[in-house]
Amino acid sequence: MYDVVVIGGGPAGLTAGLYAARGGLKTIVYESNVFGGQIVFSNEVENYPGFEKGISGMDIIDKFMKQAEKFSVELSYDGVSRIEDEGKIKKVYLNSNTCIITKTIIITAGASANKLGCPGEKKFLGKGVSYCATCDGAFFKNKVVAVVGGGDSAIQEALYLSNLAKKVYIIHRRDTLRAIKILRDRASSNDKIECVCNSIVKEIQGDQLVNGILIQNTQDGSKKRVDVDGVFIYVGTTPNSGFVSDIIKTDDSGYILTNEHMETNVSGIFAAGDIRVKSLRQVVTAASDGAVATESAQRYIEKIAI
Repeated sequence: MYDVVVIGGGPAGLTAGLYAARGGLKTIVYESNVFGGQIVFSNEVENYPGFEKGISGMDIIDKFMKQAEKFSVELSYDGVSRIEDEGKIKKVYLNSNTCIITKTIIITAGASANKLGCPGEKKFLGKGVSYCATCDGAFFKNKVVAVVGGGDSAIQEALYLSNLAKKVYIIHRRDTLRAIKILRDRASSNDKIECVCNSIVKEIQGDQLVNGILIQNTQDGSKKRVDVDGVFIYVGTTPNSGFVSDIIKTDDSGYILTNEHMETNVSGIFAAGDIRVKSLRQVVTAASDGAVATESAQRYIEKIAI
């Protein structure tokens, strides 16, 4: 039996695992995809304290993992299909058809990139369509690309791509970008970046590979084709909470409801990081959530005394 099972290996999950193991609790962290979550796809993290020159998403997660392993956190690449609450005991069913018994669960499964849902998006995935500039940007050196979205992630990746591509279009449905001012200013002063506002992508076009996008103006409905070699999509995220939605309360968008102690509606089950309802989703707030969730889990374990 485990004291703590953490579901999700991003910043919240790795921090929760670190705090739990360091506190003497038998702990395992499950991650079905890649440890680190979405942050591993970021070329540079400038706002995490302690790294005045910035650090890549992969590098910061490497440090998270090494620190967790130092305190003997078990890390597993198995995924979780569902959980069950049996009072003082929780059951965690893995994709490998194994059932794990634990006293507490901390859900840190994060969120996944949203899709545009337009024709061509699925067809050209890996053939010009990408959700990760850090992963695929090198394939577009000296080519023309489009970044769809107007938030921090979209503009950060557009700036990264401008170091590789000869031209970067930012396609945004509103009249102004939503990113923070420092990123907006960098984009506007970059000669390689052109913002096409009040526009949405209606179709991603190509033959064997992407060769263009059809965009529509949201004001007058007019359409035009823009020749591009690649399309990078950053239009928000959806929480990965489907596997627990039968017992854990969420809001209408699927984000888990918690209190300030990261407690869900089920005693002994906690949630932390991007998967829960919160006002700011950043590495630093995810790590904070993970620490708080573990503290609450430890208090719960002491209370049930089994």
